[in-house]
Amino acid sequence: MSSHLPAALLDSLTGLPGYNRETFERVHAAAEKITSLRLNPTKIKSPGKAQHVLQSLSANGVTQVPWSTEGYYLPARPSFTFDPFFHAGAYYVQEASSMFLEQAVRATVDLSAPLKVLDLCAAPGGKSTLLQSLISPESILVANEVIKPRAALLADNLTKWGAANAVVSNNDPRDFSRLPGYFDLVVVDAPCSGSGLFRRDPDLVTEWSPENVTLCSQRQQRIMADVLPAVKEDGIVIYSTCSFSAAEDEEILDWLADHFELENIPVPLQEAWGIVPTVTNKRNCTGYRFYPDRLSGEGFFIACFRKRGGDTMRKPKDAKRATLTPRQREVIAPWLNIPDGYQYFPHQEEVLLLPPLLAAEMPLLQQQLYIRKAGVKAGQPGQKELIPDHQLAASMLVSENLPAVSLNLPQALQYLRKEDPGVETDVRGWALVRYEGMNLGWAKFLPNRMNNYYPKELRILKEITGL
Repeated sequence: MSSHLPAALLDSLTGLPGYNRETFERVHAAAEKITSLRLNPTKIKSPGKAQHVLQSLSANGVTQVPWSTEGYYLPARPSFTFDPFFHAGAYYVQEASSMFLEQAVRATVDLSAPLKVLDLCAAPGGKSTLLQSLISPESILVANEVIKPRAALLADNLTKWGAANAVVSNNDPRDFSRLPGYFDLVVVDAPCSGSGLFRRDPDLVTEWSPENVTLCSQRQQRIMADVLPAVKEDGIVIYSTCSFSAAEDEEILDWLADHFELENIPVPLQEAWGIVPTVTNKRNCTGYRFYPDRLSGEGFFIACFRKRGGDTMRKPKDAKRATLTPRQREVIAPWLNIPDGYQYFPHQEEVLLLPPLLAAEMPLLQQQLYIRKAGVKAGQPGQKELIPDHQLAASMLVSENLPAVSLNLPQALQYLRKEDPGVETDVRGWALVRYEGMNLGWAKFLPNRMNNYYPKELRILKEITGL
């Protein structure tokens, strides 16, 4: 029936809670593709707008992901590449099971408090954008990725999401021990053998082996041991994988409970969700298994802990830093709509906009981490004008009083290909380019042409057909 699944994997799952070999094989043989996405609550603020965006993606309606406030299943996969709403950060295409992180966070932390949050293995950004949507604007999210090109993708996705209270770092997990007792919440979606994604990506099957499971389990232990010093006393640790193997799931929970002062925390479930609780043999830790034959989503595992004991973070010395000249402030002010307490942070030739807590913590984070992105880059203030950055256009900090030019769908796609859509407009100079009320980026309008400032590395490369 499903001979493409490794026999060693199927045998190793026998006896695990919720595992039914027959239905498990059948659902993999059927190879159904499930498409789900999560709306961006900072950019989609009304039910009407949400309905409009979802309707544009699926004329046949959508269904809600039961454990997610903003998550939806689409009946078929549209071409997200050719959807300007996707490029404007209206939603993030995320696997439905991993959206359960929302329930884990809501069950363990006070989301109204200003939190310091670390997403340790964050690229491409599904869990980071979800965390950023959950935490308060007063909080900080550090989204870290050890692999350089993936850290760049993570930064692009957080820019698109419009996040001002996020930092993207490019560090090894062990570097975070330099921030002892710093984080209120650490999420580790650990690199794993990937068996939970076999249905979505059958190519992963050939890479799977029992030896690889063992290697992944050892790596997961190393990652957790490296990052735990950075969790504060009574802080929360959420561990997840997209593997079915007990060696990467239940056995890691027992190992954590054995070696560290961690208290396992259960997460409330609804039976209708089809998620299977699992309790470890040795230390009675509860985790949650997601099987594709029991729910609409891929294979996933998650568990939560509270850290007992731990180091206290030393207060860093106040660092002196550069400030803007009065002229630079004058040049930049008309472009912005920023809440009280935000600070201008000059960096090289450019200016970053940082919320209060991030501004206060930035000297320490800069000292200890390699930072790829922080806050929102406003642009480069010249003597006469600001050369605005794409991050500002994608953020919620850009002034609503700036000139803006609205494009229809074919024009928007030309703009996103970094071409000139040939718009007729009386606007001259810098302007925001919009699609159905959502900002796509910047352009400069001259008497006979438009200079397109959409970032080259983000442009659509695929050929557009059927428009």
